[in-house]
Amino acid sequence: MMQVRKAADRGVADHGWLNSRHTFSFASYMDPSQIGFSDLRVINEDRVAPGQGFGKHPHRDMEIFSYVLEGALAHSDSMGTGSAIKPGDVQLMSAGSGVTHSEFNGSDEAPVHFLQIWIVPEHAGGAPVYQQRHFSDADKRGRLRLIISPDGRDESLRIQQDASVYAGLFDGDESATLTLDGDRHAYVHVARGSIELDGVKLQAGDGVRLRHARTLRLDAGDNAEVLVFDLRPQELPQMP
Repeated sequence: MMQVRKAADRGVADHGWLNSRHTFSFASYMDPSQIGFSDLRVINEDRVAPGQGFGKHPHRDMEIFSYVLEGALAHSDSMGTGSAIKPGDVQLMSAGSGVTHSEFNGSDEAPVHFLQIWIVPEHAGGAPVYQQRHFSDADKRGRLRLIISPDGRDESLRIQQDASVYAGLFDGDESATLTLDGDRHAYVHVARGSIELDGVKLQAGDGVRLRHARTLRLDAGDNAEVLVFDLRPQELPQMP
């Protein structure tokens, strides 16, 4: 079963220095029917003004990853990690028993455009862990490249949950088919451009829930960048 959520239906937060679109309920945006999907809890599309950002703040018991589309994101945390995250980089932070971090636009001149995504971990607690890896455009061109997995296979980042994330770039006649192992859920997020998923046309910012999915096919892309989440077949309880 396919359920499309259009980009324009997402929550909006405009703080001047930060313009954000919330796929699921987050902060002041609350929609009881949009609290997440399987273990996927947050997809925020953020644009941060030059020289601005999120000061030090805490997290715990969450798998948090950042995917930069344009610009550079400067990261610093209580584990002693300091890094710049640029297009092609994937940063994954397992917050575990607790971590504080800050995220700022790494430029005083250009905005930064990125996705921040949260996935609920399999178990609470444990030591926080930081990972970062670059995946080139060539590695994602015309295919779904595994970037996050529970076992770290194929040089992906290792997440503490039964979830896998793929990234792909598609244009023209490029296409890819993903076969899921068993009775799974999937979520597709179009980061930019447009593309067809199993014949359904999608635009930048659109998201699709797929329940009990076996295969999915992406094609007819127009400068498209796509993330695909392979998730456990479970449903989050809906809020009253």
